[in-house]
Amino acid sequence: MDVLDLLANPAFWIAVLRIATPLILGTLGVLLCERAGVLHLGIEGIMVAGAFTGWFAVHAGASLWTGVLVAAACGAAFGLLHAWLTVGLALSQHVAGLGITLLATSLSSYGYRVSFPKVNTPPTIQPFQPMEWLGVPVLSAQTPLTLLALLLVPAIAWVLYRTPVGLALRMVGENPQAAESQGGSVLALRTGAIVAGSALMGVAGAFLTLSAFNSFYFNMVNGRGWICVALVVFASWRPGKALLGALLFAFFDALQLRLQQAGEAALPYQLYLMLPYVLSILALVLVARRAAYPQALMKPYRKGER
Repeated sequence: MDVLDLLANPAFWIAVLRIATPLILGTLGVLLCERAGVLHLGIEGIMVAGAFTGWFAVHAGASLWTGVLVAAACGAAFGLLHAWLTVGLALSQHVAGLGITLLATSLSSYGYRVSFPKVNTPPTIQPFQPMEWLGVPVLSAQTPLTLLALLLVPAIAWVLYRTPVGLALRMVGENPQAAESQGGSVLALRTGAIVAGSALMGVAGAFLTLSAFNSFYFNMVNGRGWICVALVVFASWRPGKALLGALLFAFFDALQLRLQQAGEAALPYQLYLMLPYVLSILALVLVARRAAYPQALMKPYRKGER
């Protein structure tokens, strides 16, 4: 395969941006939570729940954008539960996050099997269509959810670094005692960040069923949530670098797909599947050593404690 021809092919970059979209949304969601000092390992389950509820709402007759809102609301609901466990009750953030993943995944599986007990092939819907009217190369072949993900990157960066709310949120993640002494509510700020971040995770899942595909099936999230958690570290908790990290992983993933299709080397396909993960881990190791993480990350806070 000629690498230069591959890089010059617009179809390759269209695939890269499509693969990156749920990673961008999910990574931004995790970033908001961790900037407030809360590790959120519930993303994998929330993405599954968002994929199912968004698709199910559209299948039941709702519009596509209503399906996106339903997925966001579902993610926010799980985020509220996570906030109650980790912020309100100060329980282990690792255990609570994994519990959310198991709960959300199981409820989605149960909801699907109850709703379609005798269906072997998942029903399909009419997904979002490409924005051909946009007239921008590569981007015109994407759906509106990709444009939304790209616009959210500068929007969240502006909120974090240019607004009082963003300053308070970052202070809660670095020094919650100082935030409390300035009149800020650690409970409210962390809860708000978790709920907003979880809503983005739900939308990330909805992208898979409402845009990338047209139906829901099990294992479609396929570990993307865990990739998002790693990408936040790669990005040093910065939205702009999170976008670059998501595009980097998507580049490797699209590359392995093209290598499999080319079939020029007599290598097992499993090696191609490993490629994006191995290269991403290598990039993560090189970058994470210099990453400055939020000082209060994973540290429960109780009002009045020093």
